Amino acid sequence: PTRLAWCERCDRLSDTPVQDLATCVLQRCPHGECVAHLRAAESKRISLVEMTDFTARRTMMVDTQVRPSDVTKFPIIDAMLKVQREDFVPNALREAAYMGENLDLGDGRVVLEPRTLAKMLDALDIDGNELVLDVGAGYGYSSAVIARMAEAVVALEEDSRMAADAQDALLEAGADNVITQTGAFTNGAPYHGPYDVIVIQGGVGHVPDTLTDQLKDGGRIAALFVDGALGEVRIGYKLDNTMTWRLAFNAGAPVINGFERHSQFQL
Repeated sequence: PTRLAWCERCDRLSDTPVQDLATCVLQRCPHGECVAHLRAAESKRISLVEMTDFTARRTMMVDTQVRPSDVTKFPIIDAMLKVQREDFVPNALREAAYMGENLDLGDGRVVLEPRTLAKMLDALDIDGNELVLDVGAGYGYSSAVIARMAEAVVALEEDSRMAADAQDALLEAGADNVITQTGAFTNGAPYHGPYDVIVIQGGVGHVPDTLTDQLKDGGRIAALFVDGALGEVRIGYKLDNTMTWRLAFNAGAPVINGFERHSQFQL
């Protein structure tokens, strides 16, 4: 498709379409005051002219993956229609951003499929005055969606490169109620807690006490428990320092490192 290069000097799109992304070209910016010489393929901000294409894909994602899964709450539908999922994945996955499957980020990490994330949020029923810990935030998509429902979000990511990219993408998206923190997933982010809600963006064999201890009394947590090829999302409710888990729906995702099931018996 036809593309426009981004002028890194004035932080705006150029007005000249680029057909050959391997060619270094002289570009003039829309306001006509700045000329930037850049290799289009190396610009971090290359944008499709057909932005409506991604908008259409986003609408189709909601209409074919989210709504048919009995997710009808307006805040969830509105957030998933507005957050540009393609901006929160590596460039190589932009064209696949709206597929109805987990997006593989490598090393057992994924961006959860839209259906799974939407149904998690539906079961959690996040309120506008709540603080949410998003564990395994990756490139920030889930945090951007949750930020449109919650008062504030702490996006926890242990990969420093992903965390930096997530922070940039979240700032670009105007998600100014999200704090990005780098650290081990199983340690949580106790400094910013306690939390009304915790969401884990990937499969688990177990949920460590270090996370549930960071829930407020009356708080809840969503986790995708995986046993072999099968998985089910459960919602945990904390009351009087006791956790009660209830099955929400079936789903699948790789188990995140550190959340593997530990055998109860050792020889």
